[in-house]
Order: sequence, then structure tokens, then C-alpha cells
Amino acid sequence: MIDLDAYFARIDYAGPGDASLATLSAIHALHPAAIPFENLDPLLGRPVPLDLEALQEKMLRRRRGGYCFEQNTLLKAVLEGLGFSVTGLAARVLWMLPPDRPPNPRTHMLLKLDLADGAYIADVGFGGFLVAAPLKLVADLEQPTPAGPLRLTQTGAGFTVQARIGSAWQDLYRFTLEPQFPIDYDVANWFTSTHPNSRFRNNLLMERLTPEVRISLFNQRLVRRFADGRVEKAHVASADGLGRILAAEFELEPPVDAASLFARLPVS
Repeated sequence: MIDLDAYFARIDYAGPGDASLATLSAIHALHPAAIPFENLDPLLGRPVPLDLEALQEKMLRRRRGGYCFEQNTLLKAVLEGLGFSVTGLAARVLWMLPPDRPPNPRTHMLLKLDLADGAYIADVGFGGFLVAAPLKLVADLEQPTPAGPLRLTQTGAGFTVQARIGSAWQDLYRFTLEPQFPIDYDVANWFTSTHPNSRFRNNLLMERLTPEVRISLFNQRLVRRFADGRVEKAHVASADGLGRILAAEFELEPPVDAASLFARLPVS
């Protein structure tokens, strides 16, 4: 059973507990600011359980984050606990991939919610480009969010989520409305967390999105993108530096010491 009080305390939410768009929007903005996207467990060769008790222990009580299956499974339980009608979906990641590349497997989890004024997409776990607001499930509608405009395009039965970066629209991922079951996520999660060639097994990926800044860490490359347009880049050159970043930038308590984690990073 979901502990709503613990979740609200974790994301610092003190608003209404009703199944409204306002509540959904508030939670969706606070979640990626408080619970960072991170793949420390796959990188360290540890299992990634998706049962609700394990997720609450990890992300609510131990101040850890998680990746899409963890983040959105937790959010799904929260929203269902508040009375929302929620359907789990799956997507193929397109972010930063050449357009002629063969399709990726459906290894990203997102949620569809049916509200009084229509359907919305919720997703607090896309670590390549965290999103701070739900999206109305309407094609070709530019939708403002706290971190920039997004939209959905539609081709046949599929929808593509796009972010406007500068003057161009960039694909994030493509999904259909076919409902997914827990076993579907178990299979995709097992592949993502254990396959020898999975990028989550071989790289450190972290991101946190606050109203002021998007903080991204890829191995030893740290990037801060501020709401006013400033961009700061830094190289993480030591275990001590990594430890300080995890504590100060991501407010995260890693499961191992910083030296052990730093030793897992590819040399760059």
C-alpha cells in the first residue's frame, strides 16, 4: 500500500489530495525536483526490484532516486491512491538517436490518465530530458511546461513526444496507447538493468529538474542548464568531487562510497 504521507513529505507537497489536474500538475513539478533520476543500481550490478515496498524503501525512506520503471511505478501508485484512473504505457526512446537507426525496444515507461477534460500523459522518469508537467493527449498542440515547450505528434496509432530546444523540435520517445501489465515492465526492466550492452549497465546517468535548473550528469560530465538560459559545464575528476555532487546537486545518498562508484565510470 502506498504511503501518501511519506511521498508528500519526500516531494514537499502540502496541497489538496484530490484527483484533479491541479493536483497532478503540482505533483508532477515537485517529483523530479525531489527524487532524481539515477541508475546507480544497474551500474553497480545490483537488482532493480519494482515491487511497491522496495520502491518506497529506496526512494522515500533512503533518499535515493531511480530510473523510469521505478519512478513511474511509484507515481502510478501515488496517483491511484489519490483516485486517478491510470494506465501504464510503454515507449521506444528516440532522444539523441540518428533518424535512420533501427527501432529501439520499448524500454521506457510512462502513464496515461483519464481526467474529466480528457486524457493526459504523465512521466517523471525520462532521464534524458525530465519533464515537469503532464501533457494533454492531443496531437500538434504546443504545450508550455516549466522547463520549456513540448508537444505530441501522431502517426497512425503512435504518438511522439517532442521538446522544443532552441528553434527545433527534438524527438524524445514514441509510444502507443496499448496498456502494459506489470509483467511487461518486469521483462523490460530486466533487459535494461542486466543486458551487458545496456547503457544503464555501462554509464552513470543522473538528472534532476528544479524550477531554477536542470542538472545532468553523464559519467564525468556535469551540465547545469538554468531557466534564464545560462549553461555551466564541469568535469568530475575525482571520487571526492563525485561525492560532493551527489550530495549537493542531487541531494542523494548513494548505496556505496564515492570511490567505489567513481571506479565504475568509463574513463573520459
